[in-house]
Amino acid sequence: MALSSQLVDRGLAITPDTAVLQGAVSVTLPSGWAFGASASAELRDVSPPAEAFVQASRYWRIAPDWQLQAGLLYYDYPSRGGGAFNRTEGSVNWIYRDVLTMGLSAIYPTGGTSRQLRGAADVAFHWPLPWGFAFSAGAGYAQAQVPYYRVYGNGSGGSYGYHGGDRVNSYGYGHLGLIWGQGPWRVEVDRMIVDHTMRQENLAASPWVATISVSF
Repeated sequence: MALSSQLVDRGLAITPDTAVLQGAVSVTLPSGWAFGASASAELRDVSPPAEAFVQASRYWRIAPDWQLQAGLLYYDYPSRGGGAFNRTEGSVNWIYRDVLTMGLSAIYPTGGTSRQLRGAADVAFHWPLPWGFAFSAGAGYAQAQVPYYRVYGNGSGGSYGYHGGDRVNSYGYGHLGLIWGQGPWRVEVDRMIVDHTMRQENLAASPWVATISVSF
């Protein structure tokens, strides 16, 4: 279970700045298969939920310090963009000692009007520090889930659909974070970094996002 200040997906804001309750369950089998499901909702208005997803993945050890993970996920965002952000995603990740993760994803939109296959690349870094702290960082580049978002030439902002200005088909994002963990408890504060073009129309995440979680 977790409580966050905002729900974020690849640098984009799924919810406004408000308390978000998240619950997730997962099971990992000795064979390397893993299955999971999650749901999130704004505390001030739990209906409809902000996000729900299910996933299945398989791990292989390809070297003493390296693992390969292949996964299939389905994301549903009932309260965001009228379904335009819903998607099925296949991913391949290379993991080095739980310190470095590099991934490639193929994204197939299941909502909205476009069914064009899109892609994303992500890299994440996690380094333990003294006294239960850890440093985290990540960066990525993705083809936009809503490909016809435009920014007006005069900088006043754009919207979905075919409007005047520059077409935005892809964007970059990342974060720098500090994590503290003790037993089942974990607290994380992240500085979000998102391509400035996605800050039009409130698409980008807030500059700071905090999460507290507990595992059972």
